Amino acid sequence: MQALRNLFRASWSSDVRLDGKTAVITGANTGIGKETAIDLAKRGAKVIVACRDMEKAQVAVKEIIEISGNDNVACMKLDLSNSKSIREFAEAINKDEPKLNLLINNAGVMVCPYGKTADGFEMQIGVNHFGHFLLTYLLIDLIKRSAPARIVTVSSMAHSWGSINLDDINSEKSYSKNKAYAQSKLANILFTRSLAKKLEGTGVTAYSLHPGVVQTDLWRHLSAPERFFIKIASPFTKNSVQGAQTTIYCAVEPSLEKESGGYYSDCAAASCSAAGKDDEVAQKLWELSCRMLSISWD
Repeated sequence: MQALRNLFRASWSSDVRLDGKTAVITGANTGIGKETAIDLAKRGAKVIVACRDMEKAQVAVKEIIEISGNDNVACMKLDLSNSKSIREFAEAINKDEPKLNLLINNAGVMVCPYGKTADGFEMQIGVNHFGHFLLTYLLIDLIKRSAPARIVTVSSMAHSWGSINLDDINSEKSYSKNKAYAQSKLANILFTRSLAKKLEGTGVTAYSLHPGVVQTDLWRHLSAPERFFIKIASPFTKNSVQGAQTTIYCAVEPSLEKESGGYYSDCAAASCSAAGKDDEVAQKLWELSCRMLSISWD
């Protein structure tokens, strides 16, 4: 019913300006990340596109500048599957940027075959959760100094099929690409909940969201039957512009200024699964993440 209601609800729009603000968007060379970058650039923000593939990123930057009319757009190398790359990226941002008002944790891998990151994490939890956890940790002081600021993490309704396996977070005992993806998206929601609590009173707020079933490059690992099913459902899926709207809503909507830690869908507050509201598991995941990344973040 919710999906049907949202089909007929007036679409959200806002004329909020972001002049003088700086945004970092991970994975912004394609899909909803690129559309988010175009929108924030149109609003006057300085946009830093953080991507693994610099060739693709440079092409995207040209396009973002052309469409937005804002030439204050740059790309920097960031490989979220490698903590060395994440640390180098954050070091450069902390050195060169006087402020960071928006961090959009958008990049992700979806239902890929089993693989490991440079740090030995299962690829989906490694990129989608651990990579963004470390990135946020390394940039948090700059973000706090830039308050009011927002941290927006792109999750998915797939989180509702997931659970956090604290004893085997890297799916070493058994691997299901769908379960591992769902676990990583649930981790995004729990991270946002815990982060919001830690940031209370700082002027920095955190949001997670479901972008809608978006037709993007993330689908490249889907099987033929899965693709067929999605084709049938395609009138109900969104293009990248539509898919980016909830990210943009969480980044700029003025009424969210005092909200933090919540989950959003179709440019409105939404309810996540019961597992997404489990503060005990959220805290255990936070502690496990710190241990696995060898950081302390209280």
